[in-house]
Amino acid sequence: MKEVTTSEDDSNLLVLILDTNPFAWAQAAKASAPFTLDDALQQILVFINAHLALKYDNKVVVIASHAGHSKFLYPHPHEDMLAVPTTNGQSKRDANMYPHFQIVTDQIVKGLKELLSDTTITKEENYTMSMVTGAFSLALCYINRITKLDDLNHIKPRICILSVSPDASKQYIPLMNCIFSAQKMAVPVDVCRIFGEDAAFLQQASSITGGIYCKADNPRALLQYLLFTFLPERYARNYLNLPSQDQVDYRAACFCHKNIVDVGFVCSVCLSIFCSWTPVCSTCKTKFSFKPKAKPLSGRSTPRTASAASTPITN
Repeated sequence: MKEVTTSEDDSNLLVLILDTNPFAWAQAAKASAPFTLDDALQQILVFINAHLALKYDNKVVVIASHAGHSKFLYPHPHEDMLAVPTTNGQSKRDANMYPHFQIVTDQIVKGLKELLSDTTITKEENYTMSMVTGAFSLALCYINRITKLDDLNHIKPRICILSVSPDASKQYIPLMNCIFSAQKMAVPVDVCRIFGEDAAFLQQASSITGGIYCKADNPRALLQYLLFTFLPERYARNYLNLPSQDQVDYRAACFCHKNIVDVGFVCSVCLSIFCSWTPVCSTCKTKFSFKPKAKPLSGRSTPRTASAASTPITN
């Protein structure tokens, strides 16, 4: 990520995408070291307050990536991001808590309770994955709207994804569209993998956009990972030794069956990826005049070959 210039008037906008998939959190609660969404929320709220305390005009947005849909937890999507938040008499004032912290905390907790109480989904294939792509799209749209209101270019946005759900190969195409959009907007995407195996698509998101990918080996120490890795602003990162990815899994999902593939065929016209050779591209309807002479070898070491038709690719 290239160096970011800053001034004393700059405001840091943190868009936090929280994976609230109840099925994934149920698996985390059954692990050898149980970790629940309530435990994570307590530490995440401290992290949010720390971000707001770094500078008086720092802003935060929290979006829930739930099973089947996404939702803003804070602020309300129709509220003015640049306005000062108020309680509107909905909660009592806590004399031992900074008012701004209390407003943000109360709205996030309230929104999360409403989200979980309205859950009527069943454990089906379409709902066992979180809608990280939908939350990602909401985050980019919100950032685009706010930055267009910032005529002086003083708002420095970034996205941080707190993930517990596995990769969803069916979301590969829209997710990659979001990643390249964030790259074009110069918005770094940080990823904190709280539970489970590494997420290949989110690794690609942080690598392509110049963000940070970190897997929490001890979820109970989530707050330490958040404060020491994801709290520094974009400008301060130029002077810090932060975690980096030694290896990134750049495997793709095929467009035909939505499976992650090591070896596949790519259309020479629209670059769609397929797990097996096909005479007609299902995306752009291009017809290929010949069939490949040999099948691609299995494994990652197969050399790339070039042709005018469907070309086998490897990662």
